[in-house]
Amino acid sequence: MNSLQEKSFFGRIDWITILLWFTLCLIGWFNIHAAVYDPENPGIFNLATNYGKQSIYIFTALIIGICILIIDSRFFMSSAPIIYFIVVLLLILVLVVGRNVAGNQAWIPLGSFRLQPSEFGKLATCLTLAYYLSNQTNKNPNLKTLFVGACIVLFPVALVMLQPDTGSALAFFSLTFVFYREGYLSTGFLIIGGLAIFLFVIALLINQWIIIGCIALICGFFAFTMRKKRKNVINMAILFVASSVYVLCVDFAYEKILQPHQRNRIDIVLGKIDDPRGGGYNLNQSKIAIGSGQLFGKGYLQGTQTKYNFVPEQSTDFIFCTIGEEWGFVGSVVLTAIYLTLLLRIVNIAERQRTAFARIYAYGVASILFFHFFINIGMTIGLVPVIGIPLPFISYGGSSLWSFTILLFILLRFDSSRKGTVGI
Repeated sequence: MNSLQEKSFFGRIDWITILLWFTLCLIGWFNIHAAVYDPENPGIFNLATNYGKQSIYIFTALIIGICILIIDSRFFMSSAPIIYFIVVLLLILVLVVGRNVAGNQAWIPLGSFRLQPSEFGKLATCLTLAYYLSNQTNKNPNLKTLFVGACIVLFPVALVMLQPDTGSALAFFSLTFVFYREGYLSTGFLIIGGLAIFLFVIALLINQWIIIGCIALICGFFAFTMRKKRKNVINMAILFVASSVYVLCVDFAYEKILQPHQRNRIDIVLGKIDDPRGGGYNLNQSKIAIGSGQLFGKGYLQGTQTKYNFVPEQSTDFIFCTIGEEWGFVGSVVLTAIYLTLLLRIVNIAERQRTAFARIYAYGVASILFFHFFINIGMTIGLVPVIGIPLPFISYGGSSLWSFTILLFILLRFDSSRKGTVGI
C-alpha cells in the first residue's frame, strides 16, 4: 500500500464500532476480575486467574481483528464454504473427543485451553448463508432457495443439539431475520411465529380447552365481520383448526421433547413452581444480586453476592449479575445503551453495503449479537428461561470472545472495502 492508499483504507474503517467493541471488552475484563476476584492473586494480569487469562484473550482478539482488517475482503467471500466445512468437522469431532462439562460435550481440550466449536459455527453459518443467497442467479426469493438456506442453518444446529447444547443451537434460529430481510419470509410468517410462541406459553398456564374456545370466538368474530369474502372465512377456519391442533400438541411436545431440567426452568419463569434452592437457585440469586445494586451499585469489588460466590457461573453466563450489583441500575443502563448503539451501527453498516454478500452477512451478525444480548440479560432477570449462553465480549472465555470478534471484524472489513466493490 502506498501512503495515499493506506490513508484511504484506514479512513474507511468504522472506528466508532471498534471503540464500542473495545469498550465492551474492557467492561467484561474488569467485571470478570470482580466476579472471580482472588485476594491471593489480586493482579488483573495474573495468568493464574480467569481475569488474567481474559487479558490474553482480549489481546489476541485485537491481533486477530487487525489481521482481518488487513486481509482482502474477497478472501472471506470465496472461503466461506471451506470455513463452513472445517467448522462442521470440528462439530463432529467434539462429539468424539470433546470434554463433557455440566452435561454438555461441547469443548475440545487443547492443553489448558478448551475450544468450543459451536461458537465458531455461528460465524461459519453467517458467511456460508451470505455466500449462498448472494450467488443465486434467480434474484427473486423462492422456496428452493429458502429450503437450501434453511438446511445451511439447520445442519450445524443438529450437530450442536447432539452435544447437547440447546442454548447455542437456539442462537442459530435468530438468522430467521436474515431470510425476512432478504424477502424469503413475509411479515405474516413472523406474526405466525410470534403467535405460536404466545399460544405455547398460554397453553402451559391455562387449560387447553379454554384456549381453544377463545380461539373459536376470535376466529368466528373475524369470519363474521369479513364474511363478504369467502376466502377470508376459509382462512379463519384454517387458522382455527391449525391453532387448535397446535394447542392440543403442546403438552405432548413439552413432556416428550424437552428434558426435565429444561421443563423445570420454563416452569420457574412462568411461576408454575417455586424452587429457590433447586432449579431456581441460579435465577433467584441472580435477581438478588442485581436488585441489591439499587441505583448506583455497591462499587467495584464491593459486591457481596459476587464476592461470596452466591451466583454460579458468574463470570460467564451470569456476568450481568456482577454489573447489576456493583454498578447498579445506572451501570446496567449504560451497558445496555452501548450494546444498542453497537447493534444500530451494525444495521446502518448493513444498509450501506454495495454487495448482497456483505449486506446479508451484516444482518446475520446483527441477529446473532442481538439474540445473545437479549437472551443473556433476559435470563438473569427472569424474562426468559436459563439456557446458558454468553454475553458477547463481556463473558469470560476465549472461544466466545474470539468468535464474536471475528464475526464483527469481518463485517468491518467488508464495510471498509465497499467503495471499491460493485453490487452483486
